[in-house]
Parts: sequence; structure tokens; C-alpha cells
Amino acid sequence: MQTLFDYIDWRGDLPFSRDPLNPVDCLIFSVLAYIPFDGLISSKTTRKGIPLAEAAERFFSDRENRPPIREPKDVELLAAMTESERFSRVLLTAYESETDPRSEKQFSAITALPARNTVCVIFRGTDLSLTGWKEDFNMSFKCPVPAQEEAVRYLERVAPRLPGKIIVTGHSKGGNLAVYASAFCSRKTQKRIEVVYSNDGPGFNRETINRKEYTEIRNRIRSFIPHSSIIGLLLEHEEDITIIQSSAAGGLLQHDPYSWQILGTGFIEREMLTGDSIRIDRTIKTWLERISPAERELFVDTLFGVLTATGAATVTELSENWLKSALAIGKTLKNLDPATRKILYDILGEIVRAAAETGRSPKKKT
Repeated sequence: MQTLFDYIDWRGDLPFSRDPLNPVDCLIFSVLAYIPFDGLISSKTTRKGIPLAEAAERFFSDRENRPPIREPKDVELLAAMTESERFSRVLLTAYESETDPRSEKQFSAITALPARNTVCVIFRGTDLSLTGWKEDFNMSFKCPVPAQEEAVRYLERVAPRLPGKIIVTGHSKGGNLAVYASAFCSRKTQKRIEVVYSNDGPGFNRETINRKEYTEIRNRIRSFIPHSSIIGLLLEHEEDITIIQSSAAGGLLQHDPYSWQILGTGFIEREMLTGDSIRIDRTIKTWLERISPAERELFVDTLFGVLTATGAATVTELSENWLKSALAIGKTLKNLDPATRKILYDILGEIVRAAAETGRSPKKKT
């Protein structure tokens, strides 16, 4: 079974001028968006951009000053893209990245120009920051969140400056932002959008799903989720969803795009979700239905109040200093009612387990 790396080895000699952008390419670009190109690629939108190989060279030459990486494999993927004919000459432009704890916003996007008259707008998913995770949880009671509003503004800034068809993509929250921006941009921009790829991205509340703007773009949305998905089933979905095979054991580990199994220019598909995925999805949806938006907000604020009490700013810091974090968490949780305390412990365990399993470390030099 092939991975993203195998795909680059197999397809890497064919430029996009000969073989157009496909769903696997868009997943690769979605992962590329996690690379912190801060200070290396201008936020200015230009048709010339900077070749991916040049951006990668800048990234690798400044290891001491670059921001923490989400996952060591992201850097390995960047290196593989640099060595391939298909990706090395792709132009990158309009890189933006902002994390604002005060407004609870984590946003980043970059635009790729893989071929003439083809614009690929890529939104980053949740990074390592607790701010990013909190914004994700905020989606359970609020729409739009700041990153969704920023995604619309970003798409509207880029589109008028770059001619051609537009493809919008993202992984995790980036998939949600891709759909939201495509739905709520101007009609002029929306008419140019050929397809929207959401790779295990959460959905929206029912009010948003029912809006005319969403229905206008719905038939152009392609959602991919692993066969034991959790993140990609959150909230409501109306678009068609393709279930794909993952090599990971299950749960949040299957959210990892490096575990997704590839066949040719597409994915190995599954007919059904696993029983665990269906059960967890029903449990979460039932829980959300039983509590009001105000109660959801209180719960999320309580959860992240517990997390910030540890002094950690990222999920990596929670994992690396788990004993210290656990003591701080325990002290904060002791005054909560037993039911809320148990749910919080379960969620915290999943967050830390996911960070530990992927071996993330901001101190790692690659």
C-alpha cells in the first residue's frame, strides 16, 4: 500500500502541465501548509511567487531560527517534494500565519501555482498551539470563528490577483476553512472555484449548513475521511463523503495524513466506517444535542482553563512535561463535578496521546 512518499516517488517526474492536479496532490499541498515559512515567503500575492525548491532551501538553511514544526515527517515531505520534478518548480505565494490568543484565532494559508491558470489555495489545519485547539472546540457553539472569517478575507485577497481556475484545499481545520471560505466568498470568486477538498475536516452547525451560500458550493465539495474518523465527522455534513483506508490503529491516529493509503492518483476506499467511529460520533453528537451553546462555551472555557493552568502553550509541551502538567490539571479539576471531570480527563488523554504517538518535538533539528 502506498503512502504520500510513495506517490511522490511514482508521480514525481510528471509536471502539472502534463498531469493535472488530483486529490492526492491536494492532500500533499494540505500537509505542505503546516510548514512554518514565516519570514521566508512574502504575504504579498504575486504571479511570479517563489519556486518551492527555493523556499525549501531557505527553510533548511535557517534551522536555528525557524518556528517549531508540527511533525518531523512534514519536513521529510518537503524534502521529497523539492527533489521531484512535479513539485519543485511549483510557485508559492501569499503566505500568511497568525496566532492570537486574545481573539482565540489560529490561521495560516499559502497559495500554490502548480500550472498556468491553476490556483491552489491551501489552508493550514490546527497547529501545535493550544490557541488553535481552542478555536476548534469553539466551533461547537460558534460560527464563524475568527479563522473562518480570515479564510474568506484571504481568498478574496488572492483571487483577483491570480487568473485561472481555483482549487481550495486543507487538512483538519484547514478543510473546514476551505469549505467555509468557498461558501461565503463573493459570487465572482465562487464561480471560479472548480473543486474544494476537505481532508478529514470537521463540519458546521445546522444553521450554517442550511444557508444558501453553502448549498451553492456543496456539489463542488469533496470530503475524504479515514475509516475510523473522529475529527472529520464532527458537527454536520451535507456533502458527499469518501471513506478511505488508513494504516493507523484508529481514533485520532487516523487523522494523520501519512497513514492514508493511496492507489494511483486516488485513495484506497472503504465502504463503511468502523463501529468505533460510528459509536464515538453518535456519543459526541448526542452530548452536543443535550447541552445548549452557552453550556458548550462554558465547557470549552473550563477545559482550556485547565490546560492553560499548566503553563503550557502547545500540546507538545503538555506531552513533554506530562508529570508537571498532570499535577496542575489535577489541582484545577478537583473542584469540578465528577461527570465533567471525567469528560475532561478523556479529552485531555486523547490530545496528549495523539501528540505523543506522532513523536512531535519542537526541539528536533531536521
